[in-house]
Amino acid sequence: MTERPRPFEEIAVGETRETYGRTITETDFVVHAGHTGDFFPHHMDAEFMAKSEFGGRIAHGTMIFAIGIGLTATEINPLAFSYGYDRLRFVRPVFIGDTIRTRVTAARKEDDPKRPASGRLFETVEVLNQRDEVVLACEHIYIVQKKKEAAA
Repeated sequence: MTERPRPFEEIAVGETRETYGRTITETDFVVHAGHTGDFFPHHMDAEFMAKSEFGGRIAHGTMIFAIGIGLTATEINPLAFSYGYDRLRFVRPVFIGDTIRTRVTAARKEDDPKRPASGRLFETVEVLNQRDEVVLACEHIYIVQKKKEAAA
């Protein structure tokens, strides 16, 4: 993990970073079901899903969200904190054996109406599979400290 302090003014709209990949396993399905209590047949019943339009079990969307966001934690900005996520969509199914990675793009910035010494950074988050297809998309909102002289 790398710590990279970056004030609000130093983050450029349009900058992008991409994570390493992570292959989704049977163990991921079982552990996530145990953590969440979501044992729906879509995730856990191979026979039920063999007859579905997907042809097999699909990953929990919440698991792909958690893993996809977790992959981005290789770079930490100590001047920023997460304000939450908006517009979360499960775009395509993810299967056991798929490899996902996450692409994050600084989409827009605005002043924070509640905190004059900070701004809001809106990132577009896309989780992609091994075929470069977006499987999950959302917007991540950060509160980021401004440079001290700009905030004064």
